Amino acid sequence: MYLSGYYKESINEGSGLRSVLFISGCKHACEGCFNTNAWDFKHGEEFTIKRQLEIIDDVKSNPLLDGITLCGGDPFFSTKEVIPFIKLLREQVPNISVWSYSGFTYEEICSNRVMKQLLLLCDVLIDGRFILAERDTTLLFRGSRNQRIIDVKESQEKGCVTLLTSVK
Repeated sequence: MYLSGYYKESINEGSGLRSVLFISGCKHACEGCFNTNAWDFKHGEEFTIKRQLEIIDDVKSNPLLDGITLCGGDPFFSTKEVIPFIKLLREQVPNISVWSYSGFTYEEICSNRVMKQLLLLCDVLIDGRFILAERDTTLLFRGSRNQRIIDVKESQEKGCVTLLTSVK
């Protein structure tokens, strides 16, 4: 797996101050995508265990961080590789908030056994493909009106999609 980019600190990809990992690889090919370089599964740097540990050390050593966000590409095309990283991160930083973006819908992810494993390691999912005709720059943390900010734990408990209402 490859990492298309990494920001140690950002306020654009989720609530609070977050580290952001851009996971390479996406097959959605959304018209108007802001990160077409990340469609290539081999774009950027190889996401070695050494690099993963460096990022975990960055997260552990920054007391101002509220969490991390997985972007892309689409992390759910690389679930088998992302899952061990998130598990290791959560072992090292147990209370870290994990958000993820995906062009897949919550329902599509839940219907796939492997993708659901990654979903369950996340606190928040911003789901749905970017649709250029529904582009809305006034939305918080989303690019188009069809995308939802989903509270994963509450959605799992209730058995239906529960939108995150306390987004700041």
